[in-house]
Amino acid sequence: MTFCKSFAPLFLFLNIFALPNISISQYLNISYPHTLGIKAFAPASVGNIGIGFDILGLAIERPGDEVIARKSDTSGLRITKITGAGGKLPYEPEQNTAGMAVLRLLQHLGETGRGIELEIHKKMPINSGLGSSAASAAAATLAVSELLRTGLSKRELLPFAWAGEQVASGGLQGDNIVPSLLGGIVLIRDNASFDIHRLHVPRGLYVVVVHPKLELGTREARAILSPSVSMDKHVRQSANLGAFVVGLFNGDLGLVGRSLRDEIIEPQRAGMIPGFYDVKEVAMQEGALGCSISGAGPSVFALCANSLVAENASIAMQRAFAKHHLESQIYLSLVNQEGAVIC
Repeated sequence: MTFCKSFAPLFLFLNIFALPNISISQYLNISYPHTLGIKAFAPASVGNIGIGFDILGLAIERPGDEVIARKSDTSGLRITKITGAGGKLPYEPEQNTAGMAVLRLLQHLGETGRGIELEIHKKMPINSGLGSSAASAAAATLAVSELLRTGLSKRELLPFAWAGEQVASGGLQGDNIVPSLLGGIVLIRDNASFDIHRLHVPRGLYVVVVHPKLELGTREARAILSPSVSMDKHVRQSANLGAFVVGLFNGDLGLVGRSLRDEIIEPQRAGMIPGFYDVKEVAMQEGALGCSISGAGPSVFALCANSLVAENASIAMQRAFAKHHLESQIYLSLVNQEGAVIC
């Protein structure tokens, strides 16, 4: 009798698994509230990296966006809460980068009637040149995929997140969404076919991003660009792009620095950022490998060989913006190799 009493819990446990169609929660009559959810974080990113317009991008560690996904008894996708956006982002899923990304994922899964609620917590400035819209799309896609246990890899989730990013960018360029979701430094050979490749990140490479407190929309910044490029500029830009990739793979930071010379996009957009050339000059004086506009701007980034150079360059860049009556925020980071994560 003593033996049976002492092992009764074990027999109960084993009997649960003898019933193949009944879960532990059903057997024990336990119900889990729909309020339990999944939270994902996706980081900011530096699009273009100066010499790779629409085809190069890298992820940084902070800032980033968080999205919480929950199941709901109400059919369909709803965005129930947005923080940190100052009322500038729509709640309609079709008009929101996070919402559209999830809609495309649900369409792929044949789950468009599934009740899903999203909370979007913006932890980075909008229209900053840091891939804010991409971060929301990446985090939402990953959170809902994990919530529904799809088993899809982040690379398999990329087309859905990419579709969400198009709501803000108006185009198929993936230089923010790809690094935000996958991490690292990425090269996009072809946007339409999602032909993307991770590049080697040399040891000790630091990224400085200084964000002046002004907004510059991606569509506005693209609208000013000339559709034509002279042959000599094309040749020099192509040489710099190729040398930049070689420098990364060889760990040759000197070559990386010599290659960070954008002759096509930077000269056209510099006038939209007060004091840009002063900011760039002081970054180079402090030993930065190179300095240019992050994405569409107005943030400015610099690549540095170590943390000391990065710290000194960031302070000098911030002071340069201050001389043009602009407050700014500094972000120092190694290249983020993970991208979006469940947190």
